[in-house]
Amino acid sequence: MTGILFIVPAVLLFSTSMVAGQSSSRVGQATFVDEAPMIDGSMDDAVWARAEPFTGFVQQLPIVGNPATEKTEVRILYDGNSIFIGATLYDSAPDEILVTDTRRDSGLGGTDSFQIIFDTYHDRQNGFVFGTNPAGVEYDGQVTNEGGGISGGNRAANVGSGAGFNRNWDASWTVRTRVTDAGWTAEFEIPLSSLRYGSNPQVWGVNFQRNISRSREQLFWAPIGQAFDLHRLSLAGELRGLELEEPRNLKITPYAVGSASRAYTDPLQTEADFNGDAGLDVKYGVTPRLTLDLTYNTDFAQVEVDQQVVNLTRFNVRFPEKRPFFLENAGQFAAGKPGVDLFFSRRIGVDVATRAAVPILGGARLSGRAGDFNVGFLTMQTDRLRGDDGLGDRQAVVTPYNNYSMARVSRELPNRSSFGAIAVNRDAMGSGSASDDWNRTLGADGKLGLGQFLDLRGFVSRTVTPDETGGEMAYNLRGEYRRGGLENSVEYTEVGDGFNPEVGFLRRRAFRSTDLRTFWRYQAPNISWLRQVSPHTQLTTVWDLDGFLEEQIWHNHLPIDFENGWGISPLVDVEWEGFQEPFEISPGVVIPAGEYRYVDSELQVTSDNRRTLSFRGTVGFGNFLSGTQTFTNTTVSARGGAKFSASLGWERRDIDLPEGAFITNLGQARINYSFTPFINFQSLIQYNDRDENWSGNLRFALLNASGAGSGLFIVYNATQALEGLGPINRTFIIKYSRQFDVLR
Repeated sequence: MTGILFIVPAVLLFSTSMVAGQSSSRVGQATFVDEAPMIDGSMDDAVWARAEPFTGFVQQLPIVGNPATEKTEVRILYDGNSIFIGATLYDSAPDEILVTDTRRDSGLGGTDSFQIIFDTYHDRQNGFVFGTNPAGVEYDGQVTNEGGGISGGNRAANVGSGAGFNRNWDASWTVRTRVTDAGWTAEFEIPLSSLRYGSNPQVWGVNFQRNISRSREQLFWAPIGQAFDLHRLSLAGELRGLELEEPRNLKITPYAVGSASRAYTDPLQTEADFNGDAGLDVKYGVTPRLTLDLTYNTDFAQVEVDQQVVNLTRFNVRFPEKRPFFLENAGQFAAGKPGVDLFFSRRIGVDVATRAAVPILGGARLSGRAGDFNVGFLTMQTDRLRGDDGLGDRQAVVTPYNNYSMARVSRELPNRSSFGAIAVNRDAMGSGSASDDWNRTLGADGKLGLGQFLDLRGFVSRTVTPDETGGEMAYNLRGEYRRGGLENSVEYTEVGDGFNPEVGFLRRRAFRSTDLRTFWRYQAPNISWLRQVSPHTQLTTVWDLDGFLEEQIWHNHLPIDFENGWGISPLVDVEWEGFQEPFEISPGVVIPAGEYRYVDSELQVTSDNRRTLSFRGTVGFGNFLSGTQTFTNTTVSARGGAKFSASLGWERRDIDLPEGAFITNLGQARINYSFTPFINFQSLIQYNDRDENWSGNLRFALLNASGAGSGLFIVYNATQALEGLGPINRTFIIKYSRQFDVLR
């Protein structure tokens, strides 16, 4: 194991002498037209012939750099209002074209698909993604920091979070597709008001990705190495020929909502409460680069509930942000690293002590560019909460009014480098608030790109809390090297015992940690049944500030991907854990203070997810703290064409310790049915015997084509206790919103 500790630093030092080109040599042309093509998916309009096609796609998978087995042609047009993309995706076996889902923003990895990324400022770090599949799904997202996210670089961990790739960002645009005897075609219309870009003359970064499900090919127009994906904008090509007008942007989205709810655990509520409300969101383009968003009486009734987890650690669990207002341009506000987030929007509108939802009265956000700087300013005002103060007053102010404000400024530099600063503030106000009820976070961060393969990044932060006298600093430094199939990283983090980002997320307090990781992707061109092997090892060590070893995990993992779509992933973890105080891991089961050393292992098997039925199964066994653990997690998935998908998952842990034995079960069942890309039904049923309840979330959505995320939503939520099967709460909600593009 000692040798592993030197591999990563050695590779990093060696790589500093290496220099690489900064972008692809691919260049394409956009064509101005006076008459827009009809967006019907046919590519029949004669105007498309005026555009120069983008061709010559190459493989990333299965063999990096090989020519594509099927031809792809992409054309780009624009007029004074929109940019148009037309793609002809030839396929010699059109009957085998696969579509797995038609819900908006459903993943495109397991289906035939086509994606575009535009780097509209040509800063080689930030961009907009638009994609579709043969069923015409609308898929979009924002990329910041080349998809690497806040300091940490784990792309998979940041999907959908807003940190590196924000898939929950929704713009207003249109796509139509058709399957033909020669393959399939797609036509996009993206209004200029949905984008932000620089002044003329303009050059954008651009790249295209095509997935062919039948052969599991992953193709790019501008070649991308194994270690990267479409978000690697420093490798994108160039789009020239654009002379775009400055768009005017004013969108107004009013909403109305009605609900009936009952909390059965409240003895004073003997019948359902009926409520109605209304609110408004406004989006205004202050300049072509800056957008002002206003929200009044904000409501998120249509947002899906969180997936439950079984937490057997001493630390906080971070649930992702799902509320649309906070997801817009979320990457611009991200700072810190996973587990030490300097700003985490889910702290807004949630009472820290009770975790109860707190109404949001309104707020404003200004985001975009001012000169060469990315800027983001946010202010939100929450209502007060009244409840039982424990002294007989059921209408006491238990949570006062709070104002949350933050400012974020950053700037990109050449060769994937950048620097930035952040300030976050929370102030309680009004009756029921105390003069010392406030908290502030200040921070600075940066990234330095050395050549094409090496990145250094880090941050420093300080919080200010009344009566806190020291230890309010946090630091992080990370080096990451990627080349070919090789990825290596080394990281150091320190968090003081007084560091308290109340409007951020802190997984654990008062620690120092190091993290060493090496990862290798090996493609197997000469083995017909084997596609890729990805061995990796990671050593994470955590001490408290006095040097006591709290945790050390040596993680060894060997994912194997077979050509037929199946995969196996064995792993072995060697773990050390130290407790200076007893820890209640389960009701009545207390782990004594002390040091624990153990080894556990897992084996995961996945079937081909292109099939109608597929599964993912994991079995784990070995030591756990002072005893043993057996772990199973199985998910069976089914789909019926592009419209229907369902999954049933069950996780069981059987833990036997000298201090006591216990079993946990967590079940989740999902059903999705898409009548069209704009009409869908979703359900999520969850069973959790650790929390002694089961819950259901049913949601029907009839989306408007006029604006992303607007339409009719019908939602039913229920929670039922396991013991006695008594109801805990039930809620029925109807919400309608519509977006009006005032200036179009």
